[in-house]
Amino acid sequence: MIQDINKAMELAVDSGVFPGASIHVSINNKTLYSKNFGVTNIETGHKINDETIFDLASLTKPLATTLAIMHLVQEGYLSLDQTLFEIFPEETKKDKAKITVQHLLCHNSGLADHKPFYKTLKDLPVSKRAYAIIRQILDEPLEYQPEEKTIYSDLGFMLLEDLIKRISGVRLDEYVKKNIYIPIGLKDIFFIDLLKNKSIKNEKYAATELCPWRKKTLIAEVHDDNAHFVGGICGHAGLFGTTEGVYKLLDYLLTIYNDTSDFSASNAVLDKKLIRTFFHVPKKAERPLGFDIPTPPTSSSGKYFSKNSIGHLGYTGTSFWIDLDRSIIIILLTNRVHPSRNNIKIRKFRPFIHDIIMQWLLMEKQTNTL
Repeated sequence: MIQDINKAMELAVDSGVFPGASIHVSINNKTLYSKNFGVTNIETGHKINDETIFDLASLTKPLATTLAIMHLVQEGYLSLDQTLFEIFPEETKKDKAKITVQHLLCHNSGLADHKPFYKTLKDLPVSKRAYAIIRQILDEPLEYQPEEKTIYSDLGFMLLEDLIKRISGVRLDEYVKKNIYIPIGLKDIFFIDLLKNKSIKNEKYAATELCPWRKKTLIAEVHDDNAHFVGGICGHAGLFGTTEGVYKLLDYLLTIYNDTSDFSASNAVLDKKLIRTFFHVPKKAERPLGFDIPTPPTSSSGKYFSKNSIGHLGYTGTSFWIDLDRSIIIILLTNRVHPSRNNIKIRKFRPFIHDIIMQWLLMEKQTNTL
């Protein structure tokens, strides 16, 4: 079955699903499969390896913004039922006054999915863009009433990022680094501040798009247009990392969730009860807090993940899925938008590769070899 995984990944590179990829599979805190395929950049031909850093795109939502909110709740600085009116009293319009932190995390707040702020606010100086975006989000009418439906929204996580900054006094990147990544021992998952790092020339980074409006191939610059527009630090996108870095973070969360180690209230960065709250779908919602769940019959996770699973996708071609019942983690990081975001072959490939892997894992488990 491992040969089937290898063949599928090699064929994906050869057929243009993505130029390069890194894949990692674990069960019960044990890595069973970890391998790299293809190249970081079609122009240089540099091979993907264990040190390759990917633009994680919307994995920023669960792996940075959501964890920061979780930590603020744990420390007593915030509650999930706190409203936008309580947090942004002078700016919040009446139709948004009762939107809660939980609504934003569950994508059922009534906010639109996306707005091209990088186009509509392009004449503003960089220093004023982030605030202007928040004002515009709070000024625009809702597209539906909170809890009426679920629409995946970047805008909600832009608000959460600003909320984190208002409550803690520091930016999202600084908050998660100090309170989560460093205590866990993570060094290879981080944001890149484009206002400080004008150009990083490093083959470790997987290239993304030959951007039509930035007029260059993006390397070590966030691909998301709005996140790039504000300097690289945003609540919905901007995080970079290696496959190993993502795995260490997910494995840490899963370990606390399962309570399979010696974590205690005094040495765990995040509380088990809170993690379990965030990993499950609350009443009047369709998604967990900051994460996603498999949505049969066409989930990107394939057919074999249990109902008690969480995960998330990233636009650049990144994803992770965790089967909480079986303690299985599958991470797939790719640069599928290199050189063009119009390449959407990964939509069919994701469930295909997950099914191959899960069939292997479940067969192995049945023969008691795991």
